[in-house]
Amino acid sequence: MNIKRNIIFALESRKKEGKPIRENVPIRMRVIYNSNRIEFTTGYRIDVAKWDTDKQRVKNGCTNKLKQNASEINADLLKHYSHIQEIFKEFEVSDSIPTPQQLKDAFNRKYKKVAVLEPEQRVPVFMEVFDEFVKDCGMQNNWTDATYEKFVATRKHLQSFDPELTFDALDETRLSEYVNYLHDTKNLRNSTINKQIDSLKWFLRWSKRKGYSANSAFETFKPRLKTTRKKVIFLTMEELNKLREYAIPATKKYLERLRDVFLFCCFTGLRYSDVFNLKRSDVKAGHIEITTVKTADSLLIELNNHSRSILDKYKDVPFHRDKALPVITNQRMNIYLKELGELCGIDEPVRETYYKGNERIDIVTPKYALLGSHVGRRTFICNALSLGIPAQVVMKWTGHSDYTAMKPYIDIAD
Repeated sequence: MNIKRNIIFALESRKKEGKPIRENVPIRMRVIYNSNRIEFTTGYRIDVAKWDTDKQRVKNGCTNKLKQNASEINADLLKHYSHIQEIFKEFEVSDSIPTPQQLKDAFNRKYKKVAVLEPEQRVPVFMEVFDEFVKDCGMQNNWTDATYEKFVATRKHLQSFDPELTFDALDETRLSEYVNYLHDTKNLRNSTINKQIDSLKWFLRWSKRKGYSANSAFETFKPRLKTTRKKVIFLTMEELNKLREYAIPATKKYLERLRDVFLFCCFTGLRYSDVFNLKRSDVKAGHIEITTVKTADSLLIELNNHSRSILDKYKDVPFHRDKALPVITNQRMNIYLKELGELCGIDEPVRETYYKGNERIDIVTPKYALLGSHVGRRTFICNALSLGIPAQVVMKWTGHSDYTAMKPYIDIAD
C-alpha cells in the first residue's frame, strides 16, 4: 500500500486588531492525506521575515526570540518530517490507513517518548543516534538544506534496509549487504552508492568519537564499484555569446531576468547561493566583496564590462532586502535555464556514462537539458583556464582551496 501524503511546514496565520502578526509566529507542520488535514505544533516560533516559504525552513543565519538558530530549528523540523514519514511507512506495511487520531497518537509516542532506563544503562538506538548526529553536525557546520536532504535520504535507506539495525551489526559482511541492497533493491547508480556509503561513514565516525559505538569495521570498508568521472557541463564562449545575444520572444520575457542572473554567474564565478545573497552594499567601485555561503570565504571579485552592465541594469530597481539582482528560487532557475537553452539552440549531444553494478549505461542528452545554476560557475572556471589564466589565480577568484577540486577543469582546458 502507498498512502499519498503531503507534509508542509508553514507559519500560522494570526491577526491582531485585524492586522497579520509578523513577529514570533508559530511554525506548524501540516499533514494532508486521504482527505484529512492535521495540524501539529513544532514548538518553535520565528519572524515572518526570517522564514523561507519556498524551502519551508528558517533562513540561514537567522535566530528567533529565544536565540534558537536556523540550524537547530531546521534540524528539528527535519526530525518531525522523518517521524511522520516513518509512521506512514509502518501503516503502509500493515496495509492500513491511520485515522487522524491514530496519526497524532503515533507521532506523540515517537517524538515525545521518555527513556525508561538511566543514561548509563540505556543502549543507544541506532536511528535516535542518527537524528542526534544530524542535529549536532547540522548546527556545528551550518548545513544547507541540500545537506539536510542528503541525510534524510541516507536515513530512509538505512531504515528500510534494517529497521532494527545496531552499531555492532555493521561488520564488513553487513556493510556489503547494505551496498547490495542499494544496488538491487533501490536500483542506485554506483556513484550514488559511494556517496551513501560516505554519508554513513561520516555518521559512524561521529558515533565512535561520541562513544556510541566501538565498532571500527567501517574504517577499512571500501566497496569495489566501477565509476566514471562526472562530466563537467559548461558553456563554451561560442555558446555563451549565443545565449547572451539571443532575442528573447515577447511571450518569454520572464526569461530575461533569469538570463541576466545566469550570465552574472558566468562572468563572476559566483555560486547561486552567493548571487542570491548579493546585496547592493556588497557592490563597490569596480568590484564586489562577499563572504561565501558555502565556505565562509571572504572574496573580492573584480567586475568586467559584462558583469558591471548587468548590475547597472538593476541598480535603480528595488528588490526585497536590498538585493542587487532579481534572483528566483534555484529550482525555478534550473527549469527556466533548460527552457532558455533549448530556445537558444544549445543542443550539442552530450554523452554520459555511468554504472549500475557491472552494467555500463550510456545516455546521450542535448546540452540544454543538463543546464542548471551551477553551470554558470563551471563556465567561468573553464573559460578562464582556456584563456590561459593560471589555475592559482582562478582558484583565488572562486575561493577554491583544494587543487584536487580544480583538476577536472584544468584537464578540460588542457
